[in-house]
Amino acid sequence: MIRLHATLFVPLMVLFLTTSGYANTILSATLTNAQENPPAIPTLTSTGAPRPASFGTATFNLNDAMTAMTFSATVFNIDFTGSQTADTNDNLVAAHIHASPTVTPTTNASVVWGFFGSPFNDNNPNDVVFTPFVTGVGGTISGKWDAPEGNGTTLAAQLPNILSGHSYINFHTLQFPGGEIRGPLAVVPEPSTILLFGIGILGLGLGRWRSQGGTRRGSRAS
Repeated sequence: MIRLHATLFVPLMVLFLTTSGYANTILSATLTNAQENPPAIPTLTSTGAPRPASFGTATFNLNDAMTAMTFSATVFNIDFTGSQTADTNDNLVAAHIHASPTVTPTTNASVVWGFFGSPFNDNNPNDVVFTPFVTGVGGTISGKWDAPEGNGTTLAAQLPNILSGHSYINFHTLQFPGGEIRGPLAVVPEPSTILLFGIGILGLGLGRWRSQGGTRRGSRAS
């Protein structure tokens, strides 16, 4: 019994130590053509030929004071420079975060913060780092939404929408000026939630061990 308790204690302490002192809020988004409204399908060249579907991922880090949110997005098959492909339909023309209290996966919202093209709101200061792929089509872009910035709004005003699942990030191209790939911002479970989940799993394991041990003892007694 002592050995089992030690076995449970070690992973529990690992969970505790890895979650201690962590206060920022992490969000993520997976961007696809199908999540645009209307869906940005099919992706075509300017001559009507098929081109590869575009997609991407993004992560967001909202500081503990909730006064700034950094992000990094990596996008594939959208031309970040205008020269990664010979065609122009896949050229990146703008990228933004959109939000509203009523936005759903099948409705659109206004731009609340732009970080590429127009409107451009990462300007107090400008934190954008734009890194096209050396080979292939696409790139990575990062920036920081500071407290004073926003497209007729502020980060503080939009936090209720962002934290409640009423916001999305999208990238616009020449073929799809309304948006070619889109993904909703979703809060990643807090480490404390993971810790509680881990405790629950460990508790289930202990209960199962006790149950099996009782059955074996009963079998020996008979």
